[in-house]
Amino acid sequence: MPDPTSNSSRSPQERRDAVRIYTNQIEDACIDKDCIEDLRVYLTEPSQQALNTAANARARNAELLHVYIDVEPIAYNRGHYTADLTFFYRITGEALCGPVRPLPLVGLAIFNKRVVLYGGEIRAKVFSSEDNALVPERLFRDHLPTCTVEVVDPMVLSSAIQEVGEREPAGGPGPEIPQVVSALFEAPLCSDPNVRRLFVTLGQFSTVRMERGAQLMIPAYDFTVPDRSCSDDPGTPDEPCDLFAKVDFPTEVFYPKPERGAGARA
Repeated sequence: MPDPTSNSSRSPQERRDAVRIYTNQIEDACIDKDCIEDLRVYLTEPSQQALNTAANARARNAELLHVYIDVEPIAYNRGHYTADLTFFYRITGEALCGPVRPLPLVGLAIFNKRVVLYGGEIRAKVFSSEDNALVPERLFRDHLPTCTVEVVDPMVLSSAIQEVGEREPAGGPGPEIPQVVSALFEAPLCSDPNVRRLFVTLGQFSTVRMERGAQLMIPAYDFTVPDRSCSDDPGTPDEPCDLFAKVDFPTEVFYPKPERGAGARA
């Protein structure tokens, strides 16, 4: 294979000098498949009133609102860091109240987890003109790596109602909910432990990675230029079948490509 960074391996039109860039380099990463059992849903006050009188209830959907990330170094393991992740979900469902129409349920669920990843070491102090504010807590701090979390909305696997007194609630009235999160709900959230409670079990896929800035040299071939005009967009077809006709057949779903190196099976 020719070296893509070598000018001799490219045509005269493609040849460019190498360029220096500053980007985030991934130091460590992991994937997770979490089955989160018995996660309490803090319902809005109207939803809590509906649950109190419901014959049954079920959660239908879970939407990830935000992930709060706190990174701290590990004193006894240099170069490694803990990332404390707090996931905030909007849970929607319905309360079944006899023959009447089901009432909507909306609430917040919170999940905490910790991961340990290698984040590298750096002795230089890094400053940027993008962050020039002289805030006391930002002075004399260590240069921590950046933790990035990628998550898809979780699946609701099951839900259940817990009656008052069925099991003693843990942790008092509930966790502290940031104002910016509670403001996403149309009504105040109920954190009273002495009420019927809705619990859900969620299935979640996520990736977590630690990144640090790095100066790299890469080959530059050419600038990318859009190859079509904005006025070329044909728009959305009016007929559903016309829209479906433009969707490519998912061949790989029906005929997966064999893995590399796998021999033929008899």
